[in-house]
Amino acid sequence: MRDLAALADPDARVLVAVSGGPDSLALLLLAHAALGTRCHAATVDHGLRPEATDEAKWVAHLCAARGIDHAILTAPLPDRAGRTANVSARARALRYRLLEYHADAIGAGVIATAHHADDQLETLIMRLNRGAGVAGLAGVRARVGRIIRPLLGWRHAELVALVAEHGIAAIDDPSNVSDRFDRARLRKALGRIDWLDIDRVGASARALGDAEDAIAWMVRRLEVEVCRHDADGSTIAAGDLPFEVRRRLLERCVARLDPGAELRGGAVADAVHLLDTGQATMLGDVLCTPRHPETGLEYCFSAAPPRRTG
Repeated sequence: MRDLAALADPDARVLVAVSGGPDSLALLLLAHAALGTRCHAATVDHGLRPEATDEAKWVAHLCAARGIDHAILTAPLPDRAGRTANVSARARALRYRLLEYHADAIGAGVIATAHHADDQLETLIMRLNRGAGVAGLAGVRARVGRIIRPLLGWRHAELVALVAEHGIAAIDDPSNVSDRFDRARLRKALGRIDWLDIDRVGASARALGDAEDAIAWMVRRLEVEVCRHDADGSTIAAGDLPFEVRRRLLERCVARLDPGAELRGGAVADAVHLLDTGQATMLGDVLCTPRHPETGLEYCFSAAPPRRTG
């Protein structure tokens, strides 16, 4: 499987995340054919649906019949923390954390997930609808850290057909068709459109990913030149830097002082606009203030004074 070989080091063990749906089962079949005993599998049971435990056991039996090492991973869903930590986000965070722990335990170099070309299209449209910038519109990346997604060049229908050819009846997750979820509603709407070229959409996502990498590379190098960091805080010589560069540098400075701050893109952009018009603002527990020395506009960042409790 060339898609997998391009993302995983030769001779490395690969942990495949398998839910039991057709996409992840197709990934499992392809990875096992390519890797043999270097292919390991894991199913995360979030405990969110009564059927989930039986589904995980079904995947375990399927893997055992094919000689694939498999583990069922489970842990309590983390409590809600912050305004954006909804059930889906918490479940996703738990899933990746458990997969990372298990990969460490078995010595797997990478974790493979079954995101495919149709997922890429849905993700791009959803992020466009939310006003995402370049980073968001880069879509689903083929590799982020040790997470690899070797099926981004495959269509969902191709994966379904592959599983059917092996005589396997995949598990149907009702959330995939429930109108309660934005992605499921979008998927139904896209199913009625026959003129979209998903391969071209994928090419655009890769181009935007390359642009994101280039901007991030430039910002990391510019930080050394235009930012000062010391025990009291940070300063950016904003000068005539482009808006997107100032926004990203501001984000990095705030994160240094308050690593737990929830830095939404819109809030960071608003902070830049306020500083540019001479107004101070807060992001997390960081006070952001403008300064106008002879050398030009500077953004200054310091830990906010303790809040009064009485």
